[in-house]
Amino acid sequence: MLRITLHDELDRVTLKLEGNLVGIWVTELEVAWRSAAAGLAGRSLHLDMRAVDHVDQAGVFLLALLRQRGVQLTVSGTVMPELVRSIDAEWPRLEHHCHLK
Repeated sequence: MLRITLHDELDRVTLKLEGNLVGIWVTELEVAWRSAAAGLAGRSLHLDMRAVDHVDQAGVFLLALLRQRGVQLTVSGTVMPELVRSIDAEWPRLEHHCHLK
């Protein structure tokens, strides 16, 4: 299970994740991301993953896409920071911002 909470602030929008980013929850995060990205109005988008316990391969691919699109990931612990390092090494960020349609 994954809980996704949207925090809409003046300077940024944060999606806070709690649980496991696996299976159908990867699709739920993608839907939440696309919805949040549509209403950014120049603000940055952050993904708070400090309460995420596990990410499956589909979740890794989605996180890589989010990083490429400029989403900031906040992680903690030992596993998640290593996951973000591997994503950054294997999937470089895009030089320009892509707009979602």
